[in-house]
Amino acid sequence: MAVGDRRRAVCERAQVVHTCECVHTLSVALTDPTSISRGAELLKVLGSPVRLGVILQLEAHGEQCVHELVASLEVTQPLMSQHLRILRSANLIVGRRDGKEMRYSITDDHVIHIVRDAIRHAEEALS
Repeated sequence: MAVGDRRRAVCERAQVVHTCECVHTLSVALTDPTSISRGAELLKVLGSPVRLGVILQLEAHGEQCVHELVASLEVTQPLMSQHLRILRSANLIVGRRDGKEMRYSITDDHVIHIVRDAIRHAEEALS
């Protein structure tokens, strides 16, 4: 099996809905300290159950306002605002003003794949 075929098979097995062309450029980035640092920052931003919950909620329900996220994740509004600020500053979500409310949505579907893969991996480790 050729390397490209193996990568495609791995992606299909993981049910990922993207092509693996990014894998070719990834090998260069793996040795770049700046890319490694950016990857670590992304994982740090996603390293909170509340922020993972926000990403999953936005994926499942589309654009949502703060009070909808507060209700679904059962956290206080100030705490939710802090987590939304962190996600916004990392450009993982974007806010859109709708009257007096801000409505949030995911900026990049890659984030959804990262979150899903992390949760799947954690579940597999338990079984």
